[in-house]
Amino acid sequence: MNIIQAIILGAVQGLTELLPISSSAHLNLFPWIFNWGTLTESFDVALHIGTLFAILVFFFKDWISLLKGGYNQVVKKEKTTEGKIFWYIVISTVPAGILCLILDKVSEKLIQTLATTCKVEEIVIEMILIAIALIVMGIVLYVVDKRAKAKVKYQDITLKQSILISISQAFAAAFPGVSRSGITMTVGRGMGIERESVAKYSFLLSTPIVAAAALYEMRHFVFNLPFVIGIIVSFIVGLFVIKFLLNYLKKGSFKIFAIYRVILGIIILGICFIR
Repeated sequence: MNIIQAIILGAVQGLTELLPISSSAHLNLFPWIFNWGTLTESFDVALHIGTLFAILVFFFKDWISLLKGGYNQVVKKEKTTEGKIFWYIVISTVPAGILCLILDKVSEKLIQTLATTCKVEEIVIEMILIAIALIVMGIVLYVVDKRAKAKVKYQDITLKQSILISISQAFAAAFPGVSRSGITMTVGRGMGIERESVAKYSFLLSTPIVAAAALYEMRHFVFNLPFVIGIIVSFIVGLFVIKFLLNYLKKGSFKIFAIYRVILGIIILGICFIR
């Protein structure tokens, strides 16, 4: 991995992790198209650390309030929206983490089995599955967002809604192309949560899962220049993308992202066929 590649992938991660268009799809696509070799798990996690820092910095005041609220709710028995949301995030992360580990093994086995059965490279099978996930989830996102009502605000999210949104992250983590933010926002919209509120809650919910993955992979990290540059670029781009999306969703819908997903999925299938 050279510096130019690190900059490009860092920018790709910052743009696509926080928009509902799947960072895993794009991080697999670029090295595959340009023959950069397989993206290592540690570098992939490093890029996610950049966007994790972007979420922590952008929502710094929110996290401070959530931590204080969570502490006060247990120690001082003070019930607040911040305390409720904090413990919802904590409780919801546990089943999501367990399901992530299970589905990750299922995903690996599925790709290996299909590659062996079809007698093609695993990367080709993976790209086909990514394309299908992009298209299917793009259509689902569009339909759900168009039909769903915006009746639930951020502070009114329930524990049941929080758990369902959090669990959906596991499918994105295990199956590239689904998109963590894409599926969480789709599930949230399906339950009537406002677009801006579900985007914010989706970002907050992703924090503990991504942080846990980073801690787990940290023993494999190689802190060279491209590694550090990738984190910095994804962090900077991520900050701008969060601000853009939250402002955009005050009036806009997810339609443009759904259309992009379908078009990209068709392009990937076309490349697979040509190759």
